[in-house]
Amino acid sequence: MSDQSIFAGPALRRLRKRENLTQATMSGRLGISPSYLNLIERNQRPVTARVLVKLIGEFAFDPRDLSTDASIGGVDGLVRRLSDDRFSDLGIDREEVDAFLSDSPQIASAFARLYDQAGRAHAGKLQDPVSACRRIIEHWQNHFSDLDHAAEALADELRLSRADLSVALTERLREKHQLSVRILPREVMPFHRRRLDLHARQIQLAEMMGPRSRAFHLAVQLADLEQREQIASLVEGSGLDDEAAKQMFARHLKSYFAAALIMPYGRFMRACESTGYDLQVLMRRFGVSYEQLAHRLTTLQRVGQRGLPFFMLRIDTAGQTSKSLSGASGATFVDADHVCPLWGATHAFQRSGEMVAQTVRVADAGGNATSWFCIARTTAVEGASGAEGRYSVVLGLQAGLSGNLALARGQDLRTDTATEIGPGCRHCHRDSCHQRALPPPNRRLAFDPLGRASDPFVLAGDAAS
Repeated sequence: MSDQSIFAGPALRRLRKRENLTQATMSGRLGISPSYLNLIERNQRPVTARVLVKLIGEFAFDPRDLSTDASIGGVDGLVRRLSDDRFSDLGIDREEVDAFLSDSPQIASAFARLYDQAGRAHAGKLQDPVSACRRIIEHWQNHFSDLDHAAEALADELRLSRADLSVALTERLREKHQLSVRILPREVMPFHRRRLDLHARQIQLAEMMGPRSRAFHLAVQLADLEQREQIASLVEGSGLDDEAAKQMFARHLKSYFAAALIMPYGRFMRACESTGYDLQVLMRRFGVSYEQLAHRLTTLQRVGQRGLPFFMLRIDTAGQTSKSLSGASGATFVDADHVCPLWGATHAFQRSGEMVAQTVRVADAGGNATSWFCIARTTAVEGASGAEGRYSVVLGLQAGLSGNLALARGQDLRTDTATEIGPGCRHCHRDSCHQRALPPPNRRLAFDPLGRASDPFVLAGDAAS
């Protein structure tokens, strides 16, 4: 049975205020600690089955009240919608969004429905399948419980270890599916990394891929063969209309299963906690690349066994975002098409192969700032022909949760010394920035006929220097 997490903090907060209870009193009646209730109300922890039963028994709570918050993605979902440039002049901050959802949940749901429908109507036939797929993954917080449990069970069955991973996967494919694995030269298979040849009963892999990539592609093939019904069910229930978006979501789910097979949840979580999430150790222990590890770290949301809520971002040398997974981090700024040039995400290209750590501060349109500890490292994506694409992959975590990370030791995590960045120039509301390439959205520019300011753009009402 699925144990899909339910995040409905605003619904519980409304109930508590309606009953005129403090968090201490309500948590006592629910049999949990006040700090845990606080995390639930902030959507940092899910409403478990046990807590839900207590809510029903103690407060005659109607579980249908949870559906509104969940269907629109809670506070994070509303923040994402209200970050649209069309609302940028209103200065709406997260606290206001939280109050909106708490006080008027049905109106918030109506707004979200109208916003989403308007977006689909505006996109029409040109609907962006990548953005549509990202929205679904964001709704699930990139945690698919049934796939994770199935992958872990299969890993236990195969007794996967870092020494014989490819052998175990190859044997599984041969014994259960009568498929052999063949490595083909570049001139024979110049345009594919992996291909299934049912006539020859072969899984054909490009010779230019390294051992880690080959193992991952074998695991993806197993996902396609053994989890086809579960993946099809998730895609069908996603509500996606565009066929390309459906195919992208299915591809993400196959890759998700593959990562969960190579890094089984329980064993992986124990390794994370015992090493302080030491990325170098985890890469070695599970035989994965930095990017594969980064993907996996965004998925650790199993009920009762949660990991730290990381986000992951991949950019190219032009600062364009090619992948973004916010997971349960609440980092809505990673959804931008381009990243801020002041961010270490771009600096990593000058320090190839190194882990570049940086504490950054990001403010929303209302001026409320959150600090994040980020680690960036360059990576190369292997093509079938041997050509490589160069990227910078960033892992991020709220600075307040980063103190015990191995890579955060000795780092300055203070908010007042963090580098202030924005969500890419096109969406950034910071008034003064010497690096800005585009003016802020919906802001009026000022021009001084007698002089030239040091910043590229001066906003009306700002003092030119």
